[in-house]
Amino acid sequence: MQEHLKFYIDGKWVDPVSPKTEDVINPANEEAFARVALGSKADVDKAVAAARRAFETFSRTTREERVALLEKIVAVYQKRYADIVKAISMEMGAPLSLSQNAQAAIGIGHLSQAIKILKEYQFETVKGSYAIRREPVGVIGMITPWNWPINQISCKVAPALAAGCTMVLKPSEVAPLNAILWAEVMDEAGVPPGVFNLVNGDGPTVGEAMSAHPGIDMMSFTGSTRAGVAVAKASADTVKRVAQELGGKSPNIVLDDADLGKAVARGVMHMMQNTGQSCNAPSRMFVPKAKHDEAAQIAKATAEKVKVGDPFAEGTTMGPVVSETQFNKIQGLIQKGIDEGATLVTGGVGRPEGLNRGYYVRPTVFANVTNDMTIAREEIFGPVLAILPYETEADAIRMANDTPYGLSGYVQSGSIDHARKVAEQIRAGNVHINGAGGDMNAPFGGYKQSGTGREWGEFGFEEFLEIKAVLGYAEKAA
Repeated sequence: MQEHLKFYIDGKWVDPVSPKTEDVINPANEEAFARVALGSKADVDKAVAAARRAFETFSRTTREERVALLEKIVAVYQKRYADIVKAISMEMGAPLSLSQNAQAAIGIGHLSQAIKILKEYQFETVKGSYAIRREPVGVIGMITPWNWPINQISCKVAPALAAGCTMVLKPSEVAPLNAILWAEVMDEAGVPPGVFNLVNGDGPTVGEAMSAHPGIDMMSFTGSTRAGVAVAKASADTVKRVAQELGGKSPNIVLDDADLGKAVARGVMHMMQNTGQSCNAPSRMFVPKAKHDEAAQIAKATAEKVKVGDPFAEGTTMGPVVSETQFNKIQGLIQKGIDEGATLVTGGVGRPEGLNRGYYVRPTVFANVTNDMTIAREEIFGPVLAILPYETEADAIRMANDTPYGLSGYVQSGSIDHARKVAEQIRAGNVHINGAGGDMNAPFGGYKQSGTGREWGEFGFEEFLEIKAVLGYAEKAA
């Protein structure tokens, strides 16, 4: 049993104020393999005090000093890469290949992107007699989830450091080990004491204390919409900035002129990636009514090629979901789809054949789904695809937008001009045409209940900057 019973505060590993622990469960076998400390408000107070002290000097560091620091972090991260890959697969169940090639790799991507932006960014511009300065916000409270853990840590920490901010991180208590490794990287890289602080804990205790803390200037939160609302409410009394990346129920519109086989297969495989545990997963596939049955058969054949199993086993393409709570939720929603009359094309309730332990879910496809069914409305956060037939393109766009979410959208077409016209009508912060992947230069974030603010690239960097106007900047002294 691994034990990680300290927090990283003010450049040191320190004991919690009030000892309390929680086991970390391996979702592949349902066994506890590590134990972490859970923090309290008192631990948050210590971390915030350290971050506030550090901000006085770190906010005044030069561009060159912060570039050098980020480059050192990259070097140490690369040295610890294998440890990070293993931790992610053990604690949240991603197949080893996904951890190696995406989950851990994206940490390098965000760090490198922050370095590139920092080297080129104009922090001050003069317009006539006044100047516009962009200065670090201050102390940032960061709450990150378990599904793409290093991605969410790195896309907050890297630009915040580049901007000159200091921070307190609370990772998910479900998958905290990668964050502990991240803290070890920061320590070895020589991040000044108090600039980066880590306090493990749960949302109602540590997350609430951070959100309400008068010493924190901004909360950057990624997680469920429900939890995001709680963070915003707790932050309101201190009028701090709140940036949120929340839930999604992303539409994937397959237009009549698309290559049906390619479009449907691509959509299914994207849905099953990371065991469906991605906020931008294309969980609602809209297909022309005349092609619905054919699309369902393509989806069935594709989903049945997914190899579910131990994340560390060779050839596994889909691991377990992260926890018993998630497993039970997904099983209940699959049953709901059956009960409400959707056509179960493949998958269904229960574990895949041959897997009797672990939180494994069968890759599931429903057809003949209507937009009022529960599986078309709620974020399932599992490997469950809903196929919805549409009569006209206008109907598809209307149903795609008929959701409280607006994180991502997907459009498949044989004509780029046609796809662009439809993409313009989707109310979402990101729209992907014909399988285009993410781009770290492009902003990531949502409309409506999918959040506020943006991450990634220059837009994400600017979330951590305040705008100051200096009047009379260019005038002669009286």
